[in-house]
Amino acid sequence: MARYQASHDDITGLPNRRLFLDRLRAALADNAPVGVVLLDLDRFKTVNDTLGHDSGNVLLDQIGRLLTSLPTPVQVVARLSGDEFAVLVCGDRDDTAAAAEEAWRVIDAAAIRVINGDVRVSASVGYTHIHGPHASPRQLLAEADTAMYQAKRLGLGVCDYRPHSTPDSGRSRDRHYR
Repeated sequence: MARYQASHDDITGLPNRRLFLDRLRAALADNAPVGVVLLDLDRFKTVNDTLGHDSGNVLLDQIGRLLTSLPTPVQVVARLSGDEFAVLVCGDRDDTAAAAEEAWRVIDAAAIRVINGDVRVSASVGYTHIHGPHASPRQLLAEADTAMYQAKRLGLGVCDYRPHSTPDSGRSRDRHYR
């Protein structure tokens, strides 16, 4: 029981950041093509502020359920913190892009039943992909994070990491990815 609690999120039952990073490290060690999709819910704070934290928790749980329904090659869906989720894709760049688009689509299309009624939310989704032995979990999460905040800033819904674009100097989340 203690091992499960240490590796899973209390609200959603999904793997937590620790387990996600373990699985990502293992996938990278296998030298297989790997993609990371990060997403956060747009205006989640509004749900908590207007409908209450219990409704926010139900919403997080339902979003987790939607994401776990994503098809293979999605390997792991995790709740990292707050309203941020991560998806590990073991497949090529097209597989990662398809998983990111599908994650955005299923959230955008769903009316989610919470304690006080139905809620519609959207998400900002960023993704990156690597095939090679030289990537670290920290690097992949930082790249997907950069893409996610680009999607949020530009209202794109989904954005891939572009290594030659100017990074968002206003975001530094590396401390979360150790």
